[in-house]
Amino acid sequence: MIDRFLKNPEERPHQKADTAKSGNIPAHVAIIMDGNGRWAKERGMPRVAGHREGMKTINRIVEKAHLMGIKYITLYAFSTENWKRPKSEVEFLMRMPEKFITKELPSLMENNVKVQMMGSTDLLPAHTLKAVKKAIDDTAGNTGIVMNIAMNYGGRDELVRAVKALGEEVESGSIKAEDISEKDIKAKLFSSNLPDPDLLIRTSGEIRLSNFMLWQLAYSEFWFTDVLWPDFNGEHLEEAVKVFQERKRRYGGV
Repeated sequence: MIDRFLKNPEERPHQKADTAKSGNIPAHVAIIMDGNGRWAKERGMPRVAGHREGMKTINRIVEKAHLMGIKYITLYAFSTENWKRPKSEVEFLMRMPEKFITKELPSLMENNVKVQMMGSTDLLPAHTLKAVKKAIDDTAGNTGIVMNIAMNYGGRDELVRAVKALGEEVESGSIKAEDISEKDIKAKLFSSNLPDPDLLIRTSGEIRLSNFMLWQLAYSEFWFTDVLWPDFNGEHLEEAVKVFQERKRRYGGV
């Protein structure tokens, strides 16, 4: 049954992906952009070359998502666990926002893209924060698709921070513990101003969440593909959305 669950376009090589129906487009798509390192290794290149190529993919996928009518796209760029990677790779990844913004900001403005970030600013270098802040500030007035970048983000870290914030409110007497609701928890999350993702996409063949949006993905549809992130394109996104449209979301009902 796993192949039916995955619905990979690679599993049906002779079937061309149909364009997703205009109706029932997921409002919010979250993507775990995986496979940059493997893409580079397969070509005998350093891992950073894969990250550089993966950065190019971001622009074309956000543009395609915008054209399809998707309103929010969250991209898992750097996790709280990624600090364990080699120092040289981490340093390169911390420079990527600066390079991306310098090159792509005019395009983001032209396409009316609004940039947001979710994650902890703890540990992020000043130059990384400066680049992200510039993108957020410059695109604040844009009204098109929201590109939400998960940077130094971890689902468990996010929940711990939410619990601590609510605990402080309980201690201050501004809220009673027995009155805490899902709405109160959501209000403390990094993504409090966004709807929960309708669809999660993970590239590279890995089938796990990797500490990504643990609260928000409770009722999201999942779509996994063996395609490495640098090779992911608009047709793959359309295939994922098409599969989403074929599923029935019951939210625990019948």
